[in-house]
Amino acid sequence: MDLLKPLILAAATFAAAPALAHVAVQPTEARAGSYQVLRFGVGHGCDGAATTAVRIEIPEGISAARPQPKPGWALDIRKEGERVTSITWAGRLPADQFEEFVMLVKLPGEGERLAFPAIQSCGAAVLRWTEPVPAAGPRPARPAPILTLTPASPPPEGGHDRH
Repeated sequence: MDLLKPLILAAATFAAAPALAHVAVQPTEARAGSYQVLRFGVGHGCDGAATTAVRIEIPEGISAARPQPKPGWALDIRKEGERVTSITWAGRLPADQFEEFVMLVKLPGEGERLAFPAIQSCGAAVLRWTEPVPAAGPRPARPAPILTLTPASPPPEGGHDRH
């Protein structure tokens, strides 16, 4: 049963995500300077149309971004020099289903919040989940997924951090 708890929590989080944002990131907090697996959940299509692509823009300060391949979906990784600027999965997700798009990132060593603007395509229709989210106040209509950075922990005495 202990193995099912994280899966149930993730499913409940992403099932509820459409009320908050139609592309949501989990976890919502991570330690600055760490490697972190991020899951971007897409809760539904566009006005009944199937999702055909999900693009996640990688914010400045992320020094590595590696997508997890998804069977049946094509990957497009855009770079400027060595820095990954966006990752796009292209395939087909029926409008009444949800899916996760996963990547491993190396987070910056400092900062407070990182926005990961997301573009959801449903054939010719495009939903842009790119609006900045204020730390306080009302949420925008199409918020970008936000990851809050927590302070980095000091390296262990007498050794180095193995991350």
